[in-house]
Amino acid sequence: MTYLLAVDSSISGPDSVSRPLVAEFADSWCAAGPDRSVVSRDLAANPVPHLTTAGLHYAEVLRRPHESVDPAAADLQRELIDEVAGAAAVVIGAPMYNWSIPSTLKTWLDHLHVLGVTTSSDDQPGKLQGIPVVVVSPRGLAYDDSDPGQAGDHTVPAIEKILAGSMGMDVTSVVVDYTLAERLPAVAEHAPAGESSKAAARERIRELGGGGGGGPPPPPPEVKICHQD
Repeated sequence: MTYLLAVDSSISGPDSVSRPLVAEFADSWCAAGPDRSVVSRDLAANPVPHLTTAGLHYAEVLRRPHESVDPAAADLQRELIDEVAGAAAVVIGAPMYNWSIPSTLKTWLDHLHVLGVTTSSDDQPGKLQGIPVVVVSPRGLAYDDSDPGQAGDHTVPAIEKILAGSMGMDVTSVVVDYTLAERLPAVAEHAPAGESSKAAARERIRELGGGGGGGPPPPPPEVKICHQD
């Protein structure tokens, strides 16, 4: 059965902006064809452990003698990579926290980015090359890194650099601006712009989804069957 890997990292619970959008993408993706399923990995509820050795950054043949790797840690890394490699597509909820990536999401990305295994070059495609990924990134304000006065998005560019630039995945990013306008009086004037941004993101998400387009290991990911006879 073809599956979508849906990754959440928001800690905001019912206030989360990214989680409903990830779910909406999954619903649209499931509705686009038969025999589809969704594998859900919630990095907030079940975070993966931080890397404990630089050896996990490299393929086994590239490790130095002193970079010993715990077999359980290597098994977990392999499991996470295989989970992505087996997916027809991936959707990632990546809210901006303090102008950056949630730490749990960064740790997951650290497990995936392995020189000599998942990194890509012209003569050596990585294991994840070409897999379509949609990154959903809400942020409290609005940012434009092409304008020095409005720069500050260190979330989406970093994720795109890792997934697309280094691993050759096919990344599309969808942002939602001014999510703090409903909460902070100082930015309340931007509430209409925030609502417009969220509406545009939902429309884009439905379009993309319909296009087909060292510690103890976490518990097995939840599997949702979209179509069942």
